[in-house]
Amino acid sequence: MQYPVTKRAFGLAILVLSGLQLMVVLDGTVVIFALPRLQEEMGLSSSGSAWTVTSYGLTFAGLMLLGGRLGDAFGRKRMLIYGVGLFTAASLACGLATGEAMLLIARAFQGAGAAIAAPTAFALVATTFAPGPARNQAIAIVGSMVGIGSVGGLVVGGALTEFSWRWIFLINVPIGALIVLGAVYKLTDTVHQRTPLDIKGAVLGTVACATIVFGATEGPAMGWTSPVILGSLIGGLVLLVVFVLAERRESDPLLPWSLFDRRDRVATFALIFLAGAVLGAMTFFVAQLLQNVLGYSPLQAGVASIPFTIGIGVGGAVASKAALVIAPRWLLSGAAMVLAAGLLFGSTLDRHVQYLPTLLALLLVIGVGVGVAMVLAPLCVLVGVPPSNIGPLSAVGQMFMNLATPIAIGLLSPIAASRTLSLGGRDGVAARMTDAEIEALNSGYTLVLLVCSGLAVLAALVALTLRYTPQQLVQAQHAQEEAQQA
Repeated sequence: MQYPVTKRAFGLAILVLSGLQLMVVLDGTVVIFALPRLQEEMGLSSSGSAWTVTSYGLTFAGLMLLGGRLGDAFGRKRMLIYGVGLFTAASLACGLATGEAMLLIARAFQGAGAAIAAPTAFALVATTFAPGPARNQAIAIVGSMVGIGSVGGLVVGGALTEFSWRWIFLINVPIGALIVLGAVYKLTDTVHQRTPLDIKGAVLGTVACATIVFGATEGPAMGWTSPVILGSLIGGLVLLVVFVLAERRESDPLLPWSLFDRRDRVATFALIFLAGAVLGAMTFFVAQLLQNVLGYSPLQAGVASIPFTIGIGVGGAVASKAALVIAPRWLLSGAAMVLAAGLLFGSTLDRHVQYLPTLLALLLVIGVGVGVAMVLAPLCVLVGVPPSNIGPLSAVGQMFMNLATPIAIGLLSPIAASRTLSLGGRDGVAARMTDAEIEALNSGYTLVLLVCSGLAVLAALVALTLRYTPQQLVQAQHAQEEAQQA
């Protein structure tokens, strides 16, 4: 096979692929610190704020596996261009939104565009860069965008929001246009394969999750006995059953049931989902607490959260070394208990807490726990898997991680809202609330942190059921590296 890049990864091709990865990761975090400003200027309710995140996350995670198959079926370069084009157009619509409905619909299309573009970008790394130094450099550069985007999203989102929340979306327009132009002129398309798409499964699964999340999110505002809410919850559960039945009969389903034939792998998927839920919900509600309760500006909140991402890096580095000698069950359960303890302490915070040393230390400790889980859990999925199946399994694990965030935010937002309303608080802009109402708002946020602490304890119990050895984890790491070189 002829590779366009055979020696060094640096050049226009890596700028296109790493730029896309950076843009997708940034968009997952950049909006969180703009939500209080969105509430103030657009009159978003607490459920509307949650939907700003979940509408993107549900389509992104729900259509990700389909997006990978679209690249195989119609050409990865072509689908990357289409995906980035859709993402860019949706970003423009978000930036120009005049109301809640327009914003949420555009966010859903943003997620769909990311779901098409992101999987093809990773696949194009393998077909663009020759095995050896060039591909190793490319994988390292594209992989580093996750860390850079996580930190950059905190600062960039906060800084842009200081000017206008619209810029967090409009900034994607010139970047997306440059990525499309670079892809047109520099990337080479792949040979098309006759790949079953299973559009029915992707749509059923995404709509089922969205329907359940809608019922849970809107329940406090519309009333739990409302026909719309009951219909959404029941309808979503029915759709989930239909999805399972449809996938079992599909000849080549998006979610093959053979992936769940081992107890340890099922436990690992559950662990990944729980970790994603805790991470996503905690990030969302801590960002709200920093601004709405403690009075931080968007930029201050973003900068204040950087120690959390530093903690993730430290935890990941420690886990990589410790996994060589300590069984994953002990590392993962220990990390989950550290996370649970940190969140339990966080649930006791009030509006007078100081950043130094309390919040700084807390964010670092919680970040370390998350970092251990984010490194080890995806590796556990790959234990005993041949190199040919590593790509699909990694994609499924990533899907569970990404799907957990919008579902957790959607299900926990009504818990926070219900606690706030029961204490005499109200749904609105914190700057216009009395001290008592802000206390009620804080109580809602900290209750969610308490629930997240419970989820972390559950993750620790699940981790204790894993039977993998350090040697198996090392073999999985080697197999992953071989798959990247293939």
